[in-house]
Amino acid sequence: MVAGNGSGKIEEKLAYDSLIQEIAEYAANTVIESDEAYETARYVLMDALGCGMLALRYPECTKLLGPVVPGTIVPNGARVPGTSFQTDPVTAAFNLGAMIRWLDYNDTWLAAEWGHPSDNLGGILSVADYASRSRLASGKPPLLMRDVLTAAIKAHEIQGVLALENSFNRVGLDHVILVKIATAAVATSLLGGGKEEIERALSHAWIDGHPLRTYRHAPNTGSRKSWAAGDATSRAVRLALLALKGEMGYPAALTAPGWGFNDVLFGGRPPVAVRPFGSYVMENILFKLSFPAEFHGQTAVECAIHLHPAVQGRLQQIERILLTTQQSAVRIIDKAGPLRNPADRDHCLQYMVAIGLLHGQLTADHYEDEAASDLRIDELRNKMTVKEDPQYTLDYLDETKRSIANAVSIEFGDGSKPLRAEIAYPIGHRRRREEGQPVLLRKFETNLRSRFPSVQTEAITALCMDAERLERTAVNEFIDLWTI
Repeated sequence: MVAGNGSGKIEEKLAYDSLIQEIAEYAANTVIESDEAYETARYVLMDALGCGMLALRYPECTKLLGPVVPGTIVPNGARVPGTSFQTDPVTAAFNLGAMIRWLDYNDTWLAAEWGHPSDNLGGILSVADYASRSRLASGKPPLLMRDVLTAAIKAHEIQGVLALENSFNRVGLDHVILVKIATAAVATSLLGGGKEEIERALSHAWIDGHPLRTYRHAPNTGSRKSWAAGDATSRAVRLALLALKGEMGYPAALTAPGWGFNDVLFGGRPPVAVRPFGSYVMENILFKLSFPAEFHGQTAVECAIHLHPAVQGRLQQIERILLTTQQSAVRIIDKAGPLRNPADRDHCLQYMVAIGLLHGQLTADHYEDEAASDLRIDELRNKMTVKEDPQYTLDYLDETKRSIANAVSIEFGDGSKPLRAEIAYPIGHRRRREEGQPVLLRKFETNLRSRFPSVQTEAITALCMDAERLERTAVNEFIDLWTI
């Protein structure tokens, strides 16, 4: 391709890497036609914002929120739901992204790479709110919540499709790289950018510095894993704004020999999209509905809660507990030894199962220091063995199944009959949508009531439950409902 440089000379204009082109074309021009995707996106929106409201109960989260300079208010800026903050969209995206992810309770996508696509809503909602208020100030119509749902479907699809066979964790990179990629694409579009601007933003997102996974693993497990997605979606908004100012892009961001992403960070391999971008990921997204637990352990906790009535009076008689799981759970959440903080505990399969056996439930409070001081937890953990079942791993990777199977087997010292529970699909799985929907709605309302008075909770719930009215609502009006 050739282009003029303004001086009468003709120079070559490089084409962007094919993956960047494919993502940009999808974000800019694809029309989403799936009713199921839009319905699911509405529930994703509700669930993610509800998780964010619940996170505001925790001082370790709220201490990170607000404008960079305390007291700053940005005219026509983005409002942060559940707070009185009105700030620039970059800061607002960090705030909301951190809130949504703080309790490890929002949606999940599991493949070669893991992640939580609703993390992108931190950037999507902040950009859409900012754009709407700016448009109104200049006499233009605001964006509608239909635009937000479309952006959510596309962000889910970009993050999820790239996760199918590209394992960033295998090279030590954190999965939030995909939040940055997905948000950069859809945020640029929401701000009025076309394919060319999206390509520029995406090139910056790929060559940007990317976080290591070390804050998710011993000996460094810590609270950064709870705000890492907020950081990624926020950074993506910043890159989108730069692209819209006309900042140049880097066409060979992935493929430049020796200096591109592929050679420097991905072992020379190109990231691939193994299926066309559509609405597959949103339609198949996994919800965490009953308890905040790392998703690979969700069915293990369900098993433990199922066994609780039978073991609660026999805890001292337990001799051995076998946890059978998939290979990904073994890599991520099989932890022995001391657990130093809530972020360590909510990524420990043994800890989560112990809580389920002891209490018949699991809440975010069970990860806090007070609950963790119960000596019975480590007594049970010390009796646990974690083992991979190869069939569980195969079914986990099977695109037609995507199961997340776990089994909990308990043996007693008195020689009595062992107890065992096995669950392949968690309640938040597409195969259990009908069963899970009422649970999601109860979770949403409970989370809202943790932050808002009844009248405000009821107004938000009524709007969110009316799909047609929600989609016609201006983004700024929707966000105003969430203001304290």
